Amino acid sequence: MKNIEIFRYLAWGYVFFIFSVITGCSNVHANTKKAEFKFDFGQGKVAPGYIQINYNNFYSEELGYGFEPGSEIIAIDRHTEDELKSDFCTSSEPFYFSVKLPEGNYKVTMTFGDQNVETTTTLKAELRRLMLEKIETQKKEYKTKTIIVNIRTPRISNGNQVSLKEREKTTELRAWDDKLTLEFNDEHPCICAMEIERADDVPVIYLLGDSTVCDQPTEPWNSWGQMLPRFFKPEIAIANHAESGESIRSSIGARRVEKIMDIIKPGDYLFVQFGHNDMKDNSPNALAMYKSNYKQLVKDVHDKGAIPVLITSMERKNGITQDTLGRYPETVREVAKEDNVILIDLHAISKVLYKAFGQNIDKAFQDGTHHNNYGSYELAKCVVEEIRQNIPELAQYIVEEFSGFDPSHPDSFEDFKIPPSR
Repeated sequence: MKNIEIFRYLAWGYVFFIFSVITGCSNVHANTKKAEFKFDFGQGKVAPGYIQINYNNFYSEELGYGFEPGSEIIAIDRHTEDELKSDFCTSSEPFYFSVKLPEGNYKVTMTFGDQNVETTTTLKAELRRLMLEKIETQKKEYKTKTIIVNIRTPRISNGNQVSLKEREKTTELRAWDDKLTLEFNDEHPCICAMEIERADDVPVIYLLGDSTVCDQPTEPWNSWGQMLPRFFKPEIAIANHAESGESIRSSIGARRVEKIMDIIKPGDYLFVQFGHNDMKDNSPNALAMYKSNYKQLVKDVHDKGAIPVLITSMERKNGITQDTLGRYPETVREVAKEDNVILIDLHAISKVLYKAFGQNIDKAFQDGTHHNNYGSYELAKCVVEEIRQNIPELAQYIVEEFSGFDPSHPDSFEDFKIPPSR
């Protein structure tokens, strides 16, 4: 009898163990939908359930969160009754805060404001992606804003990796590391509180292209892909996989396309813009291969249940009256027509925009091809306007304050004020 009782005891113990493992796994999965981190910035009393972030909490691998070195952080407490809004962190220069997180999309909700003075905060993410523009608060006013940030690593599920260039391992590392990094900038940036949670189910716009699309690492260089997130609600993610110097052929070879195909899901979008570097290929069949690669990419995206959007390359500064990109823009138009794919003809639109710049055209360019903050911001608006007019499924995600954009009437350069990153 004793043996039978022991057997029963062990059997029930085993069942309980299995049940615990299963429910434990379920709880782990459920927790991915909850807040990953809740931070209370400043040196005052900490709100229940929040982690205090003081002026001297700098990032370390062991801690997994904190300010990036290089800025003098100031922590202030106004001694009000509201534990989250009473205190905050600020600086007289741009400052960065990082959190170690797995690859994916994250919903970040932040509270800005100060009991005693006005604040102005512009927020960028990862590698200078513009997320929030000039969030202003008056004395005793607080604003809560939410963004969706995509973070990634070079790893591909089959064991391969994206072949990163050396600069992607140094000056561009924030685009590929295992951290979510936020840049707080402007005249008086201020952060009171932050909550971070996974956003696995949001649709994603993937970007693939060259230096006129990618997240440029340093001022004054910039691209329209860096400005694009600013114009979308926190209900969709922008994942910029473009890289300087890339052609469609080299992006395939470096497994950038493979990386996107590994993670893209039904209902996502892939915006593709190549041409500036492709036209440097002197092979006799270069244009034919360019077209063939585009058509294969369209097929691959369709096979994933996602939506391809083809974008012709914007012109160079001296291309208003005479094309500088040869047959490459027209080839993209052909693919879009033959395969019934959405087309954004940025090549044609950019000519209208550049002509409208008039004598101010140099103020939009960093060199003959690449743009600064102002030029890329205006080009991003051109792309968003095309989405608003021609892609209704995506237009619903455009921020409400974007009422439209006419490239023949660009914004005034004198009124444009995006603060430079450090």
